[in-house]
Amino acid sequence: MSPLEDALARWEPVIGLEVHAQLETDSKIFSEAPVGFDVDHPNTHVVAYCLGLPGTLPVLNRRAVELAVRAGVALGCTVAEKSVFSRKHYFYPDLPKGYQISQYDQPVCLGGGLEITGDDGTARTIHLTRIHLEEDAGKNLHVEGAPYTLVDYNRAGVPLAEIVSEPELRSAGESARYLRALRAILVALDVCDGNMEQGSLRADVNISLRKRGTTPFGARVEIKNVNSFRFVEQAIEHEIVRQARLLEGGERVPQETRLFDSTKKVTRSMRSKEEAPDYRYFPDPDLPPLVIPKEWISSARSLLPELPAAMIARWIAAGVPDESARTFAEEREVARWFELALAAHPSGAAGIAHLVKGEILRELKDDPAAITKLSPETVAELVRLKEKDAISSTQQKKLLGEIWKNGARLEDLMAAEGGQVDDRGALEALVDQVVAAHPSEAASARAGKTQVIGFFVGKVMKSSGGKAKPTLVKQIVEEKLK
Repeated sequence: MSPLEDALARWEPVIGLEVHAQLETDSKIFSEAPVGFDVDHPNTHVVAYCLGLPGTLPVLNRRAVELAVRAGVALGCTVAEKSVFSRKHYFYPDLPKGYQISQYDQPVCLGGGLEITGDDGTARTIHLTRIHLEEDAGKNLHVEGAPYTLVDYNRAGVPLAEIVSEPELRSAGESARYLRALRAILVALDVCDGNMEQGSLRADVNISLRKRGTTPFGARVEIKNVNSFRFVEQAIEHEIVRQARLLEGGERVPQETRLFDSTKKVTRSMRSKEEAPDYRYFPDPDLPPLVIPKEWISSARSLLPELPAAMIARWIAAGVPDESARTFAEEREVARWFELALAAHPSGAAGIAHLVKGEILRELKDDPAAITKLSPETVAELVRLKEKDAISSTQQKKLLGEIWKNGARLEDLMAAEGGQVDDRGALEALVDQVVAAHPSEAASARAGKTQVIGFFVGKVMKSSGGKAKPTLVKQIVEEKLK
């Protein structure tokens, strides 16, 4: 039994996620400064307000509010017709004003929930506490060996929606599935680009342990800014083992904020939270209450696109394997591309999915969005040709590779390649050559080792350049080796 399994035999994790989603706006939440990732020069996407200069005033970005409302209605939240922006006071070099503008006791969205598959395989709803709007902080750059720290304010003021779940998750796996499902919805809505590597979507994990069969919560530990599904799972699993060892050793778990070291796969202490910090919240005097008309909310609800869960169910009903459907739905560009391919060949859903999952996405593992460089209609036609036995599987892969790497036209390739070879006389001659070249394998096949048949089929297919009709080749091989 592993340390994790041992801990889980006696302790139940209680987990909640606070997910920060960077909203897809052109400018920051309270100023006209542009939003952008990996800007060439620090402190270039800033205006006077971003630097907290005296006399500057915030102006709320309408688009950020629209996106928060869109997310709220999609997640079943109650959208507040009136919400308030507050100042959250604390000092840190990347917070030039000395406070962060956020929402406290009157957020823009309350309640809601998200359905996931639990560890037992059944569907369960993870309820949300709230969604609130806030501005991001800047970025500290710690120069190794230098007696100073640099600060880049390009990120200061970038609009964020913080989506807070109830502490209803009970495992690392459930937490990762919740985050995947949430990301898929936000990406499908064009609310957030979902790029976790760049920090557009990141999660604070709150976790405590309690004895199995009991109800009181234990001391809560927060793990800050975890930016991948795998890291969320690893951080939670490490923390379960760490907290269980403390509790079983008679020690208490200190309430604190920790960071996850993705190299060593451990969490380490960042700061204590034994006492609740006094952020001295009060309504920002420079921002009036946010009043959202009912018409806005109704319009957002009526304009919602098909959400990933419904899309996945529709694809599965059309013959797409469950895992493939969920993979495609997680990436906005892949999902939209796949829909175009299905429109070009509605009855070929399973074949298109097989080609996308097995060949295309494998090549695009670092950049799934690059699938848009490939024509969905061309891929649909490749599947149609294979279904008609006009080309073999080997030819299909070969043609796809030529189209992808060289930008060749399918029509030109087919004219040069020719169709699938199903001339029995020609194939019998190929089979005879291959059998004669491998007498020991032929003897094994005749002795009853039927698995050797596949060996000969593969050799014949290779000899034919992938053009031979596989079913006919197999039939001829079996006849020759009886």
